Amino acid sequence: MARATHRLTAFLKLIGAIITLSMLASTAFAESASPLVSVDWLKGHLGDPDMVIVDVRSVIDGGGAEAYARGHIPGAVHSDYDKAGWRVSRNGVPFMLPTVPELEKLIGDLGIDEDSRVVVVPAGVSATDFGSAARVYWTLKVTGVAKISILDGGFAAWTSDPANVIETTVSTPSPKIFSAVIDRNLIAETGEVEKIEQSGGATLVDARSPALFTGKMKADPAQAYGHIPGAINLDNESLYDPTHNRLKPPAEMAEIASRVPSGPAITYCNTGHWAAIDWFVLSELLGRKGIKLYYGSMADWTSVATRPVASSRTKWDDLKKVLGFGH
Repeated sequence: MARATHRLTAFLKLIGAIITLSMLASTAFAESASPLVSVDWLKGHLGDPDMVIVDVRSVIDGGGAEAYARGHIPGAVHSDYDKAGWRVSRNGVPFMLPTVPELEKLIGDLGIDEDSRVVVVPAGVSATDFGSAARVYWTLKVTGVAKISILDGGFAAWTSDPANVIETTVSTPSPKIFSAVIDRNLIAETGEVEKIEQSGGATLVDARSPALFTGKMKADPAQAYGHIPGAINLDNESLYDPTHNRLKPPAEMAEIASRVPSGPAITYCNTGHWAAIDWFVLSELLGRKGIKLYYGSMADWTSVATRPVASSRTKWDDLKKVLGFGH
């Protein structure tokens, strides 16, 4: 009887150990698969053979190749978000998604293939800077890269701890052959947006500031003041904490994003940059299904003058612009 009890106890301990290991493995997987990873997580995975750290600093954050050369996360390769080809001009419209061959070369030349674990590193200085990382993340996911994250807080979070090593040697990637498998479920083209504007079927989410949304102001890529009719406004900056230069806590973002009705949604802005932040939060962090990014955004929408635009702009606004007091 004592022997049987001992065997049962040993068996139960074994089961408990298996459950514990399973839980630990599940936790580790969840962290490794998280769209946002911490500095501590990245420090623990710097030596992983499949890891590719992509530093995307550019003129948008006041950086670029020179800033990268002055210091970067050990092993990180640099891909200037503004110059490397993440966005291209097509048919006179700027900042569009590159063609498949262009994407395959861009991504493969960074040493990325289908098995790579990619961490995108922005500067960590503003919401617009975070948009660079979000747009690169979206682009990689569109092409079929499955394991992607953004470093929470960016390079600024890495350098906030003096104990973290900074490398000044330029890392030259070993190019790989990358074959893109485009996920159309993440992409909204102008034709689809036209149908939704006319007949519904999804919520159009404008990620710009209220002033741009209403037409009180206009950014250069857009050819008209205002927004796509029927859209709602979810300012990308409302999701960002400028004090700590990172996204707000999940509960706060969920409350802010609750204004977006359930169901399919398409995010857009002027060029698909700020809209990538809204897409990233809705799709990747809040787990909303059916979220697409209209990468052409207002730059593409307004490239044809007959497409409708809703605006609250007045003649007084136009007069103030003429007098130098408005936009």
